[in-house]
Amino acid sequence: MSMWPADIEQAASRLISDFAARGLLVATAESCTGGLIVAALTEIAGSSAVVDRGFVTYSNEAKTALLGVRPETLSAHGAVSEETALEMVRGALAASRADCAVAVTGIAGPAGGSPEKPVGLVHLAAARRDGPTWHRAMRYGDIGRHEIRLATVRTALQMLDELGTG
Repeated sequence: MSMWPADIEQAASRLISDFAARGLLVATAESCTGGLIVAALTEIAGSSAVVDRGFVTYSNEAKTALLGVRPETLSAHGAVSEETALEMVRGALAASRADCAVAVTGIAGPAGGSPEKPVGLVHLAAARRDGPTWHRAMRYGDIGRHEIRLATVRTALQMLDELGTG
């Protein structure tokens, strides 16, 4: 019995299998998901061959200390921004042995939103050590904290899958 919806468990299982076959390691850098992405991955038997580490950097101080996000980036753009997500994913690669990483930062609600950055806005970044880095801004809407976090896990697993097969 899994704690995850079937689609997330299937996506995580497929990713672990594919990454293991390719000899790829993964790291996560998570803010609004609080470790859910790495938890979904480590739910799968055999994940120890693929998951190097997960960073839960909920505070700005943690983003700076663990991932090297620059204080200037946080003050200029905020924690929930493309710039911060990109620095988080680069930091996850720099501070790990991973070949691929994903980073997420967003507003899961129910409070904390603004007209510019509404509840449900999540910035994701994915990077491959020897290849591309990209960003995706998702506006899931005010669908509830739990659903925003699960939707973010789904998108993050999809981005990792695209990195691994790319």
